[in-house]
Amino acid sequence: MEAVNNYSIKQKWNSYKKDPLSLLLFTAVSSAALIIIGLLILLIGYILIKGIPNLTPEIFQWEYTRKNVSMMPAIINTLVMTLLSLIIAAPLGIFSAIYLAEYAKRGNKFVTLIGITSETLAGIPSIVYGLFGYLMFSSALNFGYSMLSGALTLSIMVLPTIMRTTEEALKSVPDSYREGSFALGAGKLRTVFKVILPPSMPGILSGIILSIGRMVGETAALIYTAGTAAGISQSLMSSGRTLSVHMYALLSEGLYMEQAYATAVVLLVMVSGINFTSSLLAKKLVKR
Repeated sequence: MEAVNNYSIKQKWNSYKKDPLSLLLFTAVSSAALIIIGLLILLIGYILIKGIPNLTPEIFQWEYTRKNVSMMPAIINTLVMTLLSLIIAAPLGIFSAIYLAEYAKRGNKFVTLIGITSETLAGIPSIVYGLFGYLMFSSALNFGYSMLSGALTLSIMVLPTIMRTTEEALKSVPDSYREGSFALGAGKLRTVFKVILPPSMPGILSGIILSIGRMVGETAALIYTAGTAAGISQSLMSSGRTLSVHMYALLSEGLYMEQAYATAVVLLVMVSGINFTSSLLAKKLVKR
């Protein structure tokens, strides 16, 4: 086995010698990958070194005070905000993608326009979404600084990501699957839900995972819509800060730097845990 690997390496090296441009591109790509990995390790290491020593029982108390600077209310608000945003955005994005990929005519100008619009929305800065959410939900609809305003704003933010990834996942399924299902007498709706969606689940879940990561780490859009109240939100119409907003508030005050680093550790662990759990779920769905 080692002899085969050495032979393949020698073949690649000889091909690079014959084509200097390939060697240059290989070196550039490898260097970029090493730089990215190194920066990631440094960033995670810095956060863990600065934050882990400050993870004390006081910052996990149920109620927030100026003495304990507890992040537990922010953790609960983050979970509620993420779940509420997914309940709004995920069904709307998935079913919109199903219509665009399976029911709308391919090459339709309307479908092309929707694709361009969704890609444009995906690149808009979050502060713009925050200002829109403030003007639309907080002011025009009189929701005020509330969890509902923040969830609706986050739903609009992640909707293009969920819709585009789902659409690409559906298009990646071979047409032979559809033709075989129709040949056996299945209808359009049954074909979509029984034949097309199962092999598309990994791609759909990847879009949802990306959306969750953006929602958990979002700050600018929530400051203008959900507010910065430090306690646990009592209802959908009351204000509450998420974990990222909590960390921003501590850093901006400049009085609780140690607690801010501890919050960064918890935020990193939470995002990593959500991604890991979603990946396991996607693998189980693929096996089924």
